[in-house]
Amino acid sequence: MAEVLIAGPVGRIEARYHQSKDRNAPIAIILHPHPEHGGTMNNKVTYALFRAFVEQGFNAIRFNFRGVGRSEGKYDHGEGELSDAAACLDWLQVQNPEPRQCWVAGFSFGAWISMQLLMRRPELDGFIAVSPPANLYDFSFLAPCPVSGLILQGSKDEIVPKESVQKLSERLSAQRGLHIDYRVIPDGDHFFTHQMPELIGHVHDYLTPALKPTQRVVNG
Repeated sequence: MAEVLIAGPVGRIEARYHQSKDRNAPIAIILHPHPEHGGTMNNKVTYALFRAFVEQGFNAIRFNFRGVGRSEGKYDHGEGELSDAAACLDWLQVQNPEPRQCWVAGFSFGAWISMQLLMRRPELDGFIAVSPPANLYDFSFLAPCPVSGLILQGSKDEIVPKESVQKLSERLSAQRGLHIDYRVIPDGDHFFTHQMPELIGHVHDYLTPALKPTQRVVNG
């Protein structure tokens, strides 16, 4: 895992990057929770997501939003953070011009930003949103959501009520051609304090079949 500094919209962005030995490995970008509430790329859930993608063979990157750690700039209420994510995805694609797939994942505030990135980048093939703050932010921009993905939520989340995430999942699932895999982890709080193995188990369970090549049926 290498430390990298990426040229962002308002200065350098501090990141950690894992390079697979597979030239056409899939790529993933992982986004951390709210910068003003202690969120960094070293957050336990963010790091666990990063490790899960690495274990699945991805070229993966996690980074600090502007104003966090060694990343320059200051908090910009989501707009600038989306630009930071886009800059990191650009960098990742320069390093890996022919990936088999391209994914985004985010936790809490990072999930909200990651879903916005989905709407701007048609090359993204899938997403994993952990504890998306549907009670705190407007997700109506997902109309329609461009790709299928996994939403994970703790049943005892004290910050994002389970009901708000369930409604978001149901609204997205009603869209034609979209499959939202919504999973609730029993007794999980917002940070999955005692349920980290279960959380990552669900991520692996979802990614493994999603990465298999589509089998073409040939008649005759």
